[in-house]
Amino acid sequence: MKVLISFFLLFTCLSIQAQGSISGNFSPPKDFKWLIAYQLTPNGERYIADTAVKDGSFTLEMPATAQAGMYRLVYAVPQDEFYIDVIYDKKEDVKFNFDLENGLTITNSDENKWYHEYFSKITAAQDKLIEFYETQNEPNKAYTGIIKEITTIQASFEEKHAATIAHRFIKANRSYIPEKFENLETFLKHKKQHHFDNLNSTDPILQGSNFLTDKFAAYVFSALPADISTKDILESEVAKNVKTTAEFITKTPIGFQEKAMHQLWKIAEANDMGTVQDYIFKNYLKKLAQTNNNQKLVDEIELASRLRIGAISPDITWVAKGKKHSLLTMEKAENYLLVFWSSTCSHCLKELPALHKELKDFDNLKIIAIGLEDDDVNWKEVSSTLPNFNHAIALGRWESDYANTFGIQSTPTYFILDSEKRFLAKPESDKEVVEFLEN
Repeated sequence: MKVLISFFLLFTCLSIQAQGSISGNFSPPKDFKWLIAYQLTPNGERYIADTAVKDGSFTLEMPATAQAGMYRLVYAVPQDEFYIDVIYDKKEDVKFNFDLENGLTITNSDENKWYHEYFSKITAAQDKLIEFYETQNEPNKAYTGIIKEITTIQASFEEKHAATIAHRFIKANRSYIPEKFENLETFLKHKKQHHFDNLNSTDPILQGSNFLTDKFAAYVFSALPADISTKDILESEVAKNVKTTAEFITKTPIGFQEKAMHQLWKIAEANDMGTVQDYIFKNYLKKLAQTNNNQKLVDEIELASRLRIGAISPDITWVAKGKKHSLLTMEKAENYLLVFWSSTCSHCLKELPALHKELKDFDNLKIIAIGLEDDDVNWKEVSSTLPNFNHAIALGRWESDYANTFGIQSTPTYFILDSEKRFLAKPESDKEVVEFLEN
């Protein structure tokens, strides 16, 4: 009987644990069909559950094995753009409304309400301080009031919500606040010096969320001298901040370090900071990814670096009239056009003849058409109808060296190079090629 009672109690506990849920309503309903829940961990996202969204509503029953922490609810692709992050503490169900225009509203879950309330209030107060420094640089009552407001909000939320997961974020978000008036230059100097003071880089829940990586990005790309005059100086200062960040997280899990450095690399890419991209990859990200058995990431970044706007194109060779030719030793021209195509591609057979006709009067343009082919029979026939192009062939098609080197995913693919054979543009169609060259 004791065994049966123990089993019954255990079963009851498990059943209770399994009853936790995340539910909500989406608007407009027609735009939402499915929801996938991932737990955010230092080493990436861990799949937990999924469910259909019916008429804009869903209920996601969380398994008993789900751990307390931060969860990502993905509702569309790409998954790194269309998601909602919520705290699931296993103590209360989470309910919310999400509108594409108005955003997220938590309707049940005190912890999530506190989390959003804190960041809303502290951000508004910090914005007041920024606005003050934009218009004034002398102490007054307004400055004193702003400092007091920021201090009070921070202390109040840290004290009231100490036993919550939200508290980890609230405490880690505490930023430098001067005890007495400081001019803008001094304030920014001290703010940078104390940026990492409260960031607990060893907390696995913080590591799993975007919180720490966003903090690192803010430091790397914003904590900069005010008198930067050239792009070279800017990228040098950003690289110094990358180094400081890398040193700060050196004892964290490899997966987290990789995520943090990749995030910085992507921001550098978006801001056309090629030197910073190369610095991050060569000094940190490549080694981290290889240690983490993520060769795919290494390959993707090496491809992106090869094809980056401003980078010199990899070489292409071909034979014409018994003589070997090369892109990199080709005679000087104002522009070069690379066209990756296939003689069995219907789009290519439509676009290339039209392009050939449109470009016949572009005297200072050299064109190289690279056929991705299984054999040369059809290619010879079709390429002969395009005499103004220089023709190279890549046998093996998608598995050919050229397809891999240039990351060709579809045909036709176009690259426009400048006079130094550096990547200048990547048009999507023959019409965009002509438009770019004309303008």
